[in-house]
Amino acid sequence: MKIQWLGHACFRIESATGTTVLTDPYDESVPYKAPEGPADVVLVTHDHFDHNAVGRVQGSPAVVRGTAEKTVHGITFRGIPAYHDTEGGRKRGRDVIFRFTLDDIVIAHFGDLGHTLTDEQRRPLHEVELAFLPVGGHFTIGAKEAVDVAKMLPNLKVLIPMHYRTEAIPDWPIRPVDEFLAACPFPANQLEKSEVELSRAELPAQREVWVLRHA
Repeated sequence: MKIQWLGHACFRIESATGTTVLTDPYDESVPYKAPEGPADVVLVTHDHFDHNAVGRVQGSPAVVRGTAEKTVHGITFRGIPAYHDTEGGRKRGRDVIFRFTLDDIVIAHFGDLGHTLTDEQRRPLHEVELAFLPVGGHFTIGAKEAVDVAKMLPNLKVLIPMHYRTEAIPDWPIRPVDEFLAACPFPANQLEKSEVELSRAELPAQREVWVLRHA
């Protein structure tokens, strides 16, 4: 598969057969590059402006929201209920963790997860091998909590951090990725590019952090 980080929590994930999944597209007020090219599926983890701008996505994608299990384009998406804060959603509302399998790799996108995982949330994530995890804090879990969540995923091989401060959003109150990397015990690869290719045979033997540059 090909994985491209557009910025924030938005990724374009293209399978070996050409099926494209786009996650959490942001609206025009977020100064990252707009999504280009059509997508087959758009995942929306929660209904905030920086995660739900499905109208910016080209083509006629199927939009997957909520926690009901849904199969589109041969991919089954399971939504795991979570919260955007540590107060049961009273502060920032609900979040959905999406789990799905693409090219025989089990993937989880955590959206704006605001807390560490309960046992009930951990169970359906047991087999996750590739995780897109927020690390910037303030609106989501921060560095320490992100490390704790990663340790709760026993089969995790690749962790791609997201939702942190970059030069594109210098005034946002979230923290830069360096703080997560300093707290993280796993080897980190600074890839210096927005796109990477990955197959099941190329999964590392031990868990690693892959840091992408936004597009």
